[in-house]
Amino acid sequence: MILGNRLKSLLTKLGLMPEELIPTEPVGLKPIGIVRNGVREPRMEGWEGLLSDIIIRKNLTDALDGIEGYSHVIVLFHLHKVPDEQRGRTQCHPRGDPRYPLQGVFATRTQNRPNPVGISVVKLVKRRRNVLRVRGLDAINATPVLDIKPYIPNYDVPPDARVPDWVSQALPPR
Repeated sequence: MILGNRLKSLLTKLGLMPEELIPTEPVGLKPIGIVRNGVREPRMEGWEGLLSDIIIRKNLTDALDGIEGYSHVIVLFHLHKVPDEQRGRTQCHPRGDPRYPLQGVFATRTQNRPNPVGISVVKLVKRRRNVLRVRGLDAINATPVLDIKPYIPNYDVPPDARVPDWVSQALPPR
């Protein structure tokens, strides 16, 4: 047993047992802002034209300086309405449609994930002090915002990106 523990310890130190290196304690994040819009319940579609205001904490107003130079931003947010029992799912049908092949949640954009973190690239319509008006944010009213980053095509669009066939496959309406 002692030899087993020593071997395990050595392998972990050498990085040969990476699962042992993954922290299991929760990570604490403090929201930087909140979403304001007219959507009260999560939905699968219809976000493209939606205007939302992201209200940033006033003490972070200066952190927005220069953001208006970008046409788009990346918004990270907490999917606070996802029930705990749905966070344990490891597979789903994309877009909630069983006609698509069953996939691991990390291969989809589902909100039902082990860590309820959402990410969207949205059009930045305007900034007024600590408020960003954006179009296309798929977050409901009162969603906590965790971070905002500028969208930079050179970094955010790899030239050799590929997707599985089902992603671009249009299914007929149900």
